[in-house]
Amino acid sequence: MSTAATAVAPVEYRTDPSQYKHWKLSFNGPIATLGIDIAEEGGIRDGYKLKLNSYDLGVDIELHDAIQRIRFEHPEVRTVVLTSLKDRVFCSGANIFMLGLSSHAWKVNFCKFTNETRNGLEDSSRHSGLKFLAAVNGACAGGGYELALACDEIYLVDDRSSSVSLPEVPLLGVLPGTGGLTRVTDKRKVRHDRADIFCTVVEGIRGERAKAWRLVDEVVKPNQFDQAIQARALELAAQSDRPADAQGVTLTRIERTDREDGLSYKTLDITIDRAKRIATFTARAPQTQPPSSIDAIVAAGVNWWPLQFARELDDAILSMRTNELEIGTWVFKTEGDARHLLAADATLMQHKDHWFVRETIGLLRRTLARIDVSSRSLFALIEPGSCFAGTFAELAFAADRSYMAALPGNEEEEPAITLSEVNFGLYPMVTQQSRLARRFYEETEPLDTVRARIGQPIKAVEAERVGLVTASPDDIDWADEIRIALEERAAMSPDALTGLEANLRFNGPETMETRIFGRLTAWQNWIFNRPNAVGEKGALKVYGKGSKAQFDVSRV
Repeated sequence: MSTAATAVAPVEYRTDPSQYKHWKLSFNGPIATLGIDIAEEGGIRDGYKLKLNSYDLGVDIELHDAIQRIRFEHPEVRTVVLTSLKDRVFCSGANIFMLGLSSHAWKVNFCKFTNETRNGLEDSSRHSGLKFLAAVNGACAGGGYELALACDEIYLVDDRSSSVSLPEVPLLGVLPGTGGLTRVTDKRKVRHDRADIFCTVVEGIRGERAKAWRLVDEVVKPNQFDQAIQARALELAAQSDRPADAQGVTLTRIERTDREDGLSYKTLDITIDRAKRIATFTARAPQTQPPSSIDAIVAAGVNWWPLQFARELDDAILSMRTNELEIGTWVFKTEGDARHLLAADATLMQHKDHWFVRETIGLLRRTLARIDVSSRSLFALIEPGSCFAGTFAELAFAADRSYMAALPGNEEEEPAITLSEVNFGLYPMVTQQSRLARRFYEETEPLDTVRARIGQPIKAVEAERVGLVTASPDDIDWADEIRIALEERAAMSPDALTGLEANLRFNGPETMETRIFGRLTAWQNWIFNRPNAVGEKGALKVYGKGSKAQFDVSRV
């Protein structure tokens, strides 16, 4: 692990319900209930208590795992109800003492993972027929309300005290901009003047006023609340096509070997060069022809290659993002037989409406989207022995630059890119575009040109001509050109690169998700660094200490 990461134990994203400290997961036919019951002493780091159902990264890691298990292990579930198991408090949001103690990088990575998890709820509602109902049975503030906002509907108990609020501006001197403001306006269409009031009052909004302002969907008296939640959960379930009688797939623990210089999985290897601050991700295609029938796919279960690769890549991205802060460049390589990979792609397309295949596609989609929003420089190297076909080609299209080796006079050894149908919309970015559509600004001519080449190996010079790669150096120049490109990247300001990459990667239409991550990159990076938030007299630093924040009143 990097110097920055070795002061504390690395963060582990692999967990299961037997290890949960903060969530209670229960099932009743088509309805799953996720009960928030956060253990005060169960923080992922020392130095703070998780009072009033406030959360930290460890709470969200469990939530991410619980949702994955509902998706794959319980296909009969059609509605997930999120509610509190504590009296008079739903969730009070991110733990303020944790934020006050955390490094800037920890705060921003925590916010990013939190939003990816909440975006995942909306992604499952959009693509998989899994609906989410927030049963807000107590005070619901900050990130707790952001969790409710990620659900399809919000029901608030009308007990004269329970409220929803985004109190970060008046209480903490920071902005609920990573998800709260964006969902209030873009998703719930709260009028901007009402949203201004809502986000500047500490006590929040209660009862019928919350409904009138579109902050919640329904308010229900306490003696009718449980019945109303059950009835609405069943109504939402009736809208879903998830199967009532299918056998789920158990998500066993991801097998991983941790090395001083990287991580090893069955489908993926990461090697770290600390001196150069580079991590090389090598993705491995299936070693044999993958199963093509649904019966065989379901029988393979968690070991079905597309699911195994998606889970391992997801774990690798999260581990590298959190635990290796100084490794600023990720280089993607691939290896294996393109025929096996393209066969797996064909199976995904053929059976994309089957619940298990659909959930696997969803995990691949969300995992590839994690790459897009990672604040690392991304390079793809397409070399002899590479397998940049179909799903693996997405790694090259996600990269900031891709280099493909040209071998004049040695066509047998020359690498190729091979496109499949999955490259034209199966894995949309958070812009809701395919990476190829983003690459070509949705212009018809270049997209039609490359679509006509589906299934055909495209060599280096041709790949550069049709716009699939950045450059195609020949074997004489290859080593020097790659070395110079990587050395130049490592010499640049990481902050400047983060801003550059985020702007260039999301050059297409704006969506709620792109605004969330754009605001995380810009607004939160700035505000979390300002003295008004994190200075000695800043709001985050003095919170809970009995003294008042002192602000620099200059407007910037």
